[in-house]
Amino acid sequence: MTVGVDILWRVVVATLGGLAVGLEREWSGHATGATARFAGLRTFTMMGLLAGLSGWWWTAGLVGPAVVLFAGTAVIVVLAYVAGSRTDIDATTEIAAMVILAAGVMAGAGQTTMASGIVALTVLLLAEKSRLHHMVGHLGRTELLAAARFAVMATVVLPLLPEEFGPLGPLGFVRPRQLWTLVLFFSGLSFLGFLARRAFGEHRGYAIAGVLGGLVSSTSVTLTFSRLSQKPGHGDRALASGVLGASVMLFPRVLLASAVLAPALAGALWPACIAPALIGLLLFVRGIRDTGGASRATGPDNPLEIRAALQMTLVFQCVLFGVTLAETWFGDAGLFGSAAVLGLTDVDALTVSMAQRAAGGTSADIAAKALTMGILTNTLVKTTMALVIGRGRYRVLAGAGLGLMAVALLVWLAV
Repeated sequence: MTVGVDILWRVVVATLGGLAVGLEREWSGHATGATARFAGLRTFTMMGLLAGLSGWWWTAGLVGPAVVLFAGTAVIVVLAYVAGSRTDIDATTEIAAMVILAAGVMAGAGQTTMASGIVALTVLLLAEKSRLHHMVGHLGRTELLAAARFAVMATVVLPLLPEEFGPLGPLGFVRPRQLWTLVLFFSGLSFLGFLARRAFGEHRGYAIAGVLGGLVSSTSVTLTFSRLSQKPGHGDRALASGVLGASVMLFPRVLLASAVLAPALAGALWPACIAPALIGLLLFVRGIRDTGGASRATGPDNPLEIRAALQMTLVFQCVLFGVTLAETWFGDAGLFGSAAVLGLTDVDALTVSMAQRAAGGTSADIAAKALTMGILTNTLVKTTMALVIGRGRYRVLAGAGLGLMAVALLVWLAV
C-alpha cells in the first residue's frame, strides 16, 4: 500500500483537528481539576490521528481494520461519558470527541475541506460558551416562536409554492415563490432589527434606535422623530442623528435586495449610493455622542411583522403590474415617472420592481437611474417631514443632512 503526500496530508488534517479541540478543552479548564473530563490536548490529538487513519484505511480497502479502530475509539468515548455522568451530566467534551472522530474519518477519506470546516465550527461553539449562554438568557417565548414560524415559512411553505402563475394579459406573470421569498426577506429584516434592539436595550439612544428602525422603514423613523422633536426634553442632535442613521440604512437595504434579485442592477446602482451614504454616515457619527433615550416607536414589537411583510408583498405585485404597463405604454419615460411617484412612499417596492425589470431584459443602467430617482424623491419627502413637522435644532440638522443627501443623488442623476 503506497503512502503518498495526499494521504499524509489527510491524516495531518485529521490530527490537527483533534489538536485544535484539545487546545480549547485545555484552555477552558475542562481537562484539569476535580471536574476534569476524560480528554485533553494529547487525547484529542491522538483521537484525530486514529480517525484519520480509519478514514484512510477505509478508502484503501482495509474496511475491517478501519471499523475496529474507529469503533474501539468510539467505545472509549462512550465509556468515559458513562463514568463521568455519575457525578456530572455534562457531555460537551464527549460530544466534541465524537465530532472529531467523524471529522477525522472524513479527512482521512479525502474530504479535508468539509472536515476542516466542521472542526472550526466545533472550536468556535466550544470557545463561545459564555457568550452563547448569555445570548440564550436574553431570549424568551416571543423570540423562539418567531424563529420557529420563520423556519416553517422558509422550509415548508416556500418549497410548496409554484414558480409562476400566468400570463395575465399585458400585466405579465405572478411568481408566487419569488413573492414569498420577499416576505421572508423583509420579515427576516424585521426579526433582525427586533433582536438587535433586545441586544442594545430599549433606551440606548435615538441614534441606535434610528439605525435599527431603518432596517424596516427610514420614512417611519423620520416621521416619528420629527414628531418627538416637538416635545421638550428630547435631544435635537440625537434625534437628527437617528434620522440620518435610518436614511443611511436605506442604501444597504436597496443594494442587498438588488444583489439578491438582480446582481446587474446592484452593479449599476452602487456608485449612486456612495456619496449620500457617506454624507449621512459622517453626520450620524457626529451626532451620536448626544444620543438620549430610545423611542419605542422606532421598531416593530412583533419580531416577524408577517402581516406587514405580506402587505408589502402585495404592494410589490401591484407596483410590478403598474410599472410593466407604464413601460409598455410610455417606454423609459413611463419607467422613470412611475419610479419617481413610487419613491414618495415605498422604496422597497420600487427596488423589487426595478430588479425584476432588470432581470427581465430592461437595461441595468436604466433601471438603476429609475431606482435612484425613486430614492431621491423619498429623500425629499423625508426632508420635507423634517422641515415641516420638526422643531428647533432638529429641523435644521435633520433637514440639512437629508438635503445634502438629496443633492448628492441629484448630482449623480445629472451626470
